[in-house]
Parts: sequence; structure tokens; C-alpha cells
Amino acid sequence: MVARSPGVRLLPNAITVLAMCAGLSAVQFTLSGNLAAAIAAIAVAAVLDSLDGRIARLLDATSKMGAELDSLADAISFGVAPALVLYIWKFDGNRVGWVVALVFAVCIILRLARFNTLLDDTEQPPYAKEFFVGVPAPAGGLLALLPLILTIQVGHDGWWSAEPVVGVWTVAIGALLISRIPTLSVKTFKVPARMVAPLLVLVGLLAAAVITYPMIALAAFLVIYLLHVPYAVRRNHWLANHPEAWDVPPRERRAIRRAHGRRLGLRPPIRKVAGAARRAVWPRRGGDDQRGGSRPMPADPTRLRRAVARGRGWRRTGLRRNQPRQPGSDQ
Repeated sequence: MVARSPGVRLLPNAITVLAMCAGLSAVQFTLSGNLAAAIAAIAVAAVLDSLDGRIARLLDATSKMGAELDSLADAISFGVAPALVLYIWKFDGNRVGWVVALVFAVCIILRLARFNTLLDDTEQPPYAKEFFVGVPAPAGGLLALLPLILTIQVGHDGWWSAEPVVGVWTVAIGALLISRIPTLSVKTFKVPARMVAPLLVLVGLLAAAVITYPMIALAAFLVIYLLHVPYAVRRNHWLANHPEAWDVPPRERRAIRRAHGRRLGLRPPIRKVAGAARRAVWPRRGGDDQRGGSRPMPADPTRLRRAVARGRGWRRTGLRRNQPRQPGSDQ
């Protein structure tokens, strides 16, 4: 078949080699003083890294050699290259800075080794494929460069570019790489048909932002990625405690979450509040209408607003409305 021809099987590995070359080129750009080009080269390596695996699965061209080559390229592009870029930019000749660069590179390699080990783990729960264990290597390599990105965008050094801050930041990103903190994986993300057009418009806007303000767009993306980590931790914890939501579609999973929220009293039913307010404002009176039921009295806007406010207040504080005593109830 065409999908198994030698030329097609070579395509994913060729993309991986291009990603590795882009990462190594970042070091050369840094040595020549072009720091913006160095950041762009590592960003291009991240984009290529996200494509090679998908293309290999799409063309049924996965291989053991491709997996090993991908790990080696990631170690160079997102471990060695960012560490050398940071060392040349801020720690050139500083022994402590060299230790920081070594720590970051080692953390990237350990993170990739653990990732390859987890691929063969068949005892993981079904929801584990929706998360990465720790920050993935491409995101970690770009996050380590965030102080450099801010310096290029602002145009002068600030507290974010001080040697102690850059050193602590680099070590902290290395700790996130080897941590057990879950982060979201977009590999299992499915786009609904009705969201295709809005997402295409969003992609166009993002492309315009990257072309017009590349450093601002990249810095904003990295900050948003860091802010998503608490949500990923919360979602992972919720799935771990709800096995009934592991193998269901996203729509049913949302229904389970809403049902669980109602059981905890987090979502008070609005219809009951409106009904209580309507009964308080429109009491039934004698006299039947044409359908045989009682006709409501005309609504008073002032009484209606007060009744709705009272209904909301009871439910906010968790109190229960006092029911009128029935004759003979205290006997």
C-alpha cells in the first residue's frame, strides 16, 4: 500500500530531523547575537515535534526507530538548546549558571525517559491518556525561555532578567518537567462539527497575532499554559474519583458533573425559585376560569421583585422558607 512505501515512511522521521536541526540552530543564532531568531528556532522545533507523531500515525508509518529518534530530537531541541541559549545569554562564564543549565538539560532527559516508560504501562486508567505526567518537553523548553522573551519584548533588562531570577525560574521549570503534576494533552481533543468554523477563525487571529506581535503572542501563550495547570489538576482529581465518567463521551461526562453538582446543592433549580415567587405574588383566589381552574390575581411588580429577592436570599444562605403553621399543628 502507499502508506507503507519507503518514501512515506521516511516523512515522519524527516520532520523529526528538521526539528532537531531547528533546535541546534538556536545555539548558533545565540552565538551570533540573534536571540529573537534563537527563540523562533525553538518554537519551530516545537511545532514540528507536534506534527511528526501525528503524521506517522496517520500514514501508519510508526516504527521503533522513529520513537527513539523523536526522543533524541526532543532532548536536543528542548533540553540542550534552551540550556545553552540561557547560559550564553545570561550565565556566560558563571559556574553556577552552568550548573543551572546542566540541571535543566538533565530534567528534560529524565522527563523523556519516563514518558517512554509510561507508553508501555498497560495498567493506567482509561482517563490517563487525556493528561501528560508533568510538563511536556516542548512546553518546558519554551517556558524556560520566558525571561529572555520578556527582555526582548520590553527592550531592556528588568527584575525578570536578573541572574538569580533566571536561575530560579530555570530550575523551577525543570522541577515541573519531572514532577507528577498532570497537564492536559491535546492528542485526545476532538473538535465538534459546529465548532470547526469558529476555530478556523481563531486560528487566523492567532496567526495574525504571531506575525504582528510574535514575542507578545508567545509570552501570552506560555502564561496561559501555566494558568491551565490548576484546572488540569482539578480535572484529573475529579476523574480519579468518578470511574463512571471514564469511558463516556464528553457530553455525558458533563451531564454527570452537573448531576453531581446538584446533589451537592451547588446548582439550585431556578424554576423552583420562580415558582415560589409566583405563588407568593399571585395567590389563588376563588372563582374558576373557563378551563375550570382558579384565576391568578394581577401581578404587582414591587411584590414580585421582593419575592424573587427573598427566594434568592434563602437559597444563598442555605435557609429554608418558614412554612405557615397548619391549624392544630402544635397539638
